[in-house]
Amino acid sequence: MPLKVLVVDDTIVYRKILSDVFAQIPEVTVVGSANNGKVALARIESLKPDLVTLDVEMPIMDGLQTLEEIRKRKLDVGVIMVSTLTKRGSQITMRALELGAFDFITKPDHAKQEENFQELLKVLGPKVKAYLRRLEIKKALKSGQKVTNAGQLEKFETKDKVYRKRTVTTRVEKSQIVAIGVSTGGPNALSTMLPMLPGNLGVPVVLVQHMPPVFTKSLAESLNSKCALQVKEAEEGEEIKPNVIYIAPGGKQMKIVRGAGKQVVIKITDDPPENNCKPAVDYLFRSVAKEYKSKATGVVMTGMGNDGTLGLKVMKSFGAITIAQDAETCVVYGMPKSAIEAGVVDIIAPLDKIAEEIVKTVKLA
Repeated sequence: MPLKVLVVDDTIVYRKILSDVFAQIPEVTVVGSANNGKVALARIESLKPDLVTLDVEMPIMDGLQTLEEIRKRKLDVGVIMVSTLTKRGSQITMRALELGAFDFITKPDHAKQEENFQELLKVLGPKVKAYLRRLEIKKALKSGQKVTNAGQLEKFETKDKVYRKRTVTTRVEKSQIVAIGVSTGGPNALSTMLPMLPGNLGVPVVLVQHMPPVFTKSLAESLNSKCALQVKEAEEGEEIKPNVIYIAPGGKQMKIVRGAGKQVVIKITDDPPENNCKPAVDYLFRSVAKEYKSKATGVVMTGMGNDGTLGLKVMKSFGAITIAQDAETCVVYGMPKSAIEAGVVDIIAPLDKIAEEIVKTVKLA
């Protein structure tokens, strides 16, 4: 069965472009379109699409209001938000992702429509593939199966829901920094996990969330309002301090380096993308391994692709503790799966246990 998609946008141009893009993606069929959220809700109930693209800003009922109503009515449909590269657009998108939207895309603004088409096709193709995989996992879980962390489907039970790849209790030194990498599903996962970290964690946290410029600042502001720790978008040259979470700016690379006074500072660069990502998790993790050696904790959470795997490998080679989110609680089980299968993960834990595992690594005697 093909994936049924409903396209919702207040401009006929983008409804046409998005419909044409989906027509080029295998296993997808566009079942309809709508020019505002009110019309979209009626068509969701009648057409029963699997996936809806929601424009953030629309008349009568905007994308966020529509998503809230979808949740209220308990409609079984995935949502990809279509946003603009503006502060308002990014703030609304953050809220939508926290409410459970699968992912988001930004509207390209090239002079030629063909360029807009090709950019959207490049972005939407992998997201649709990831969403199809998510539907497979959800279907398996509904049938009584659970997804193992090797990506296979089988029945199993566990007491504490934390899976350890090797014994780490013999470690006698505590971590002095926590590094986190996350992508698709990240804003929702982070808004669940980070507030579980205590305000007296005692170490800094550096974090890469795959996002474009503007969006990372909105993410930091949203998380800061929820967390006991301070959360901010990282700035060039600032000294990293305990009990602060530094989020890499979108569209830039972030690493940590030793400053002139031996203090550790943030370095923001315009170095090339890695794994098609900028910021990239691997880029950050390598710098953490260089500066902190074994006294670090690396965490990979929900997301597409394999960014973070090589970085965790470097961290682990120095003796750092590594943690990955489990298959069942990931929105997209890509980045954690890659790291686990590469054998560079010490602890595999569900979303609601990750903070607890992080705390254990920084509170060791």
